Amino acid sequence: MNKQQDWKKLLKADPTPWLLEEENPAVRYMTLRDILDAGEKELSAARTRAHREGPIATILENMNPEGYWITPGLGYNPKCKSTVWSIISLAQLGASIEEDKRIGTACAYFLDHALAKGGQFTAWKPSDMGLCLQGNMLSSLPELGCKDKRLDTAYAWTARRLTGEDLPHKLNADGLAPAEGVPGPFRSLKFITDPLFGCRTNKGLSCAWAGVSVMMAFSRLPAEHRTGLINRAIAAGVDYFFSTDPATADFHDSKSGVPDGKWWQFKFPDFYATDILKMAEALTALGYGSDPRLAHTLTMIRDKQDDNGRWPLDYVDNNRKMWVKYGSAGKPNKWITLRALRVLKRAAEQ
Repeated sequence: MNKQQDWKKLLKADPTPWLLEEENPAVRYMTLRDILDAGEKELSAARTRAHREGPIATILENMNPEGYWITPGLGYNPKCKSTVWSIISLAQLGASIEEDKRIGTACAYFLDHALAKGGQFTAWKPSDMGLCLQGNMLSSLPELGCKDKRLDTAYAWTARRLTGEDLPHKLNADGLAPAEGVPGPFRSLKFITDPLFGCRTNKGLSCAWAGVSVMMAFSRLPAEHRTGLINRAIAAGVDYFFSTDPATADFHDSKSGVPDGKWWQFKFPDFYATDILKMAEALTALGYGSDPRLAHTLTMIRDKQDDNGRWPLDYVDNNRKMWVKYGSAGKPNKWITLRALRVLKRAAEQ
């Protein structure tokens, strides 16, 4: 019996026929690509339709021809519809530069306006950057097919942040002015603090939400393109997430000292507030799907499936503010089901 059949035997039911329904062309395309490993001819037709109909088309129709959404410039505000959030959404929807040249225009525009010379993505001014934004953009841009060499600098900066290699000196060399009222070696960055994945909005504690986004970003780099620095950063992140049972999300990353309940609320799209499912996505994408320390997390993901083999959308993040709606909370959801199947299939193949 092949691996695909093996992992499907653990499901309560097989939801792939539901995911292949014509009414959601983007889900159908990614199911063919990621779950069924369809041939290129079938994939090409499905990919083209996914860009011409549905949420990808809606988001692109609202893009300014110059390459931004809503307001020119850095593109962080307003949340959920401006350039940052539109790029993140397009990546999670399976959009591709190869299929629509407007996506390439948007990627180039964003890099021209929001990437500091040292490799940091900025939200309002150079010192206003955080690892959640850094990870999300380094996940999304490569996923869209962006191959701009400036991403190498951004990856290297992110890796140095995790390993601490020459970081304070490099920050000063980047010419960033100290953020107002911020002390310490990371004074040039308003939200960054000393601990791994540390963030000042989290009372200086490590923010595992940001950490998941960073690990997802590293997973976008093929293993043969990862430098020694990046491999050391990945190792530091893996040690952090396996310092406890990931299924508990007990990373001491919340202001109250206990895990945020949103960890167990599966969402789509995910922005800075993430979930255990995305943590599993990142760790399996990095090759840790067969690691016994991830076993409880994978079991928890499987257990959330209903008797029809579908997973619900647990949490809706500003649905009314997005370009499109992705479902109702508490209802079976194709996006969440696709995400879960992707994780379970990849884990089984490892």
